[in-house]
Amino acid sequence: MRVLIAEDERMLADAVAEGLREEAFAVDVVHDGDSALERLSVNDYDVLLLDRDLPVVHGDEVCRAVVESGGRTRVLMVTAASDVPSRIEGLAIGADDYLTKPFAFEELVARVHALARRTQPAGPPTYERAGLRVETARREVYRDGHYVSLARKEFAVLLELLRADGAVVSAEELLERAWDEHIDPFTNVVRVTVMKLRKKLGPPTVIQTVPGSGYQIP
Repeated sequence: MRVLIAEDERMLADAVAEGLREEAFAVDVVHDGDSALERLSVNDYDVLLLDRDLPVVHGDEVCRAVVESGGRTRVLMVTAASDVPSRIEGLAIGADDYLTKPFAFEELVARVHALARRTQPAGPPTYERAGLRVETARREVYRDGHYVSLARKEFAVLLELLRADGAVVSAEELLERAWDEHIDPFTNVVRVTVMKLRKKLGPPTVIQTVPGSGYQIP
């Protein structure tokens, strides 16, 4: 799942981005409203974490643009204004949720997860396929009943393959869903991650390579 953070407080933006990446989100960061609109026009985000008081283009205008586009991006508006009229106004503009500064990071993560689920087809809390059991809430993976410890990108790739329900997922799709926009499109990181996954999951391999197409768990 992919998140865009639009926040002009750079230290806060970087801290939140790092925390969300630890939660296996792909995260991009911008510091003004104009840059946010540019990113939204070229990338497909699940959630926009939007500071209401952005420079250049105000956060309210960014929110309106997201709503008018009719896309699937959900907006979590963040601001220092905590009074009820301000919260009502933010929601009336079209924000899906509202969070006031300062906030507990755990609450922000919970809200981002909740909004991201709205953009995804309803999925089970647990995936079971080919001897694998993946508990999404706990981010735990088992192979034939044995726990397997995965890095966050390995988990993200495995989850995308399981969500495909046996269909082939291309390397480009995995790159877009599990990494942020700064990743080199010509990198071999997907191939390397799949190789590490296969090694950790053990034999016989459950991730099949479909030449010229991508990967699948049949």
